[in-house]
Amino acid sequence: MVNIFFEKHLESIVLSLLLILAGIAALFLTFKLIKNKVKHFKDKPFQLSLIAKAATPILLLLIFLLAKLNIHHFIESERLLSVSNHMLTTLTIITGSWLLINAIRITRKIILLRYDLSQKNNLVARKMHTQLKIIERIIIFIIIFIALAAVLMTFDSIKRVGISLFASAGIAGLVLGLAAQKVIGSVLAGIQLAITQPIRIDDVVIVESEWGWIEEITLTYVVVRLWDKRRLVVPSTYFIEQPFQNWTRNSSDILGSVFIYADYTIPVNDLRDKFNQLLKDNELWDGKVANVQVTNSTNQSLELRFLMSAADSPSLWNLRTYIREKLVEYLQHEHKSKLPISRLHINQEVKP
Repeated sequence: MVNIFFEKHLESIVLSLLLILAGIAALFLTFKLIKNKVKHFKDKPFQLSLIAKAATPILLLLIFLLAKLNIHHFIESERLLSVSNHMLTTLTIITGSWLLINAIRITRKIILLRYDLSQKNNLVARKMHTQLKIIERIIIFIIIFIALAAVLMTFDSIKRVGISLFASAGIAGLVLGLAAQKVIGSVLAGIQLAITQPIRIDDVVIVESEWGWIEEITLTYVVVRLWDKRRLVVPSTYFIEQPFQNWTRNSSDILGSVFIYADYTIPVNDLRDKFNQLLKDNELWDGKVANVQVTNSTNQSLELRFLMSAADSPSLWNLRTYIREKLVEYLQHEHKSKLPISRLHINQEVKP
């Protein structure tokens, strides 16, 4: 009896065994590839999460393919067999799409392990994070669209409706294009942002008079994290059509200034020496720019500009506030009489 079963279903048994071996090989190669790529990364939960993302859809896909190959051995009813095959085909398409999406996400995460955004000079890292995130979203959208179309086309009724709609596809496309032109424009703007990169992840920008960092870039909108932890959500088209300030377009280092107003009798060289000493004692200064200039003079005081540089905008902000505070303290203690003074001269005529 067993021999008869094996002879009758030999082809299915061989295909099933080959499929099982292929699944085991795929799992083994996937685990080995992920471990090799992240072996220098000490976060074990991160490694396990990547392996789980790959293993789960592979195992489910293997189960559904095996069931589809062997289900006709266990179901005799033609109607039930047809329904079961259709369900397994749908599940196979969905699981295969899930596997492709996870593969794209795992690939992006592995690539970005080499690009650390926490570094001071992170221009290349920001460029890669921006491009890969947007490319990932585009590919995932295409995969989901094709998978949805494939699932719908497995239904005969929908297939017939689709064929009948081909004649009016031109008119329908025109109507949809006119109705969704803003959405399409936003998507195209998101793609353009990924290609031209006027902004990148973690760029420092001023948008709508608000200062913050680029936190997220999608196909339709951009999230700006403001200095007070609010989030400003801006359409992607804004960065194509409207002017804005990008402080870290070419590099993350940046210049900043502090203005001090003092009396005409202030010894500028003493202030210059004190300023240079304050910078040398502060690790926020990157050692590139340190300059003191008298930039203006009024009828009451001199305007002195203290120019300095830092590796990034947060460091520069903290450095500027520190220098301003210490210079004011220095004037209060060492040159109190040199603070801005209003003078009044009275000419008094002496009567004979």
